[in-house]
Amino acid sequence: MNTTRLFAPLFVLASLAALATGVGYDDTPQIPGQKWKVHDKNRPNPPTVIPAATFSHNAAAPSDATVLFDGKDLSKWKSGSDPAKWTVADGVFMVTKGAGDIETREKFGDFQLHIEWSAPTPPKGDSQGRGNSGIFLHGLYEIQVLDVYENKTYADGQAGGIYGQWPPLRNAIKKPGEWNSYDIIFEGPRFDAAGTVTRKASVTVIHNGVVLQHRQEFNGPTGHRNVPKYAAYDSTGPIRLQDHGDPVRYRNIWIRPLGTYDQPE
Repeated sequence: MNTTRLFAPLFVLASLAALATGVGYDDTPQIPGQKWKVHDKNRPNPPTVIPAATFSHNAAAPSDATVLFDGKDLSKWKSGSDPAKWTVADGVFMVTKGAGDIETREKFGDFQLHIEWSAPTPPKGDSQGRGNSGIFLHGLYEIQVLDVYENKTYADGQAGGIYGQWPPLRNAIKKPGEWNSYDIIFEGPRFDAAGTVTRKASVTVIHNGVVLQHRQEFNGPTGHRNVPKYAAYDSTGPIRLQDHGDPVRYRNIWIRPLGTYDQPE
């Protein structure tokens, strides 16, 4: 049973039902065990919900968090073997088209991540061509960043979606130019000695105070128009931010490792 669907009655909806987008593909692979194809144009979009206007943004990080961006520089990020070259100004940094993706210098296991982002204003483009970026957990598993404010796209490409796999439960986007927050709880995969996955990666995503994913499992690393499979690794990786060519802004990024009460990481 997909436990994420149990949260549906908890939200006040701006619409009672989602409509098929007509935006997407009809020639992509079938997702194993699911009704829908990857980026299926007939898969319904999530209903829209209006986040609380008073939800806190740009707050201080917890005392045990590692601050990945403090508003000053990108010293904790890199692009390949080079320093990160995205633009930093006025306490935020912005995707610089053509500079490539950036990722943290440090790798992480299971974690809690807080990150805030803002889509460009005035908005330009439509569907996946509007305010597009992405947050890759362990550098492999994408949580989509996209301006979906009155902008239709395929369901599994929505903001807060597990790209190409699972749409978000709701569309909780702010208007272009306003700040969105993601609070992400990620548990990485585990593999046995033979390289077989024994625990799939899973994620909880809270967008502006609204639950979009709840311990949803990844089918494998995310991809465009395909269904990737797991390949064994050490279950750690960086946080990677995507250069999709749009000037998306980021700020207030921090991360905390997860452990158990008796065995904290």
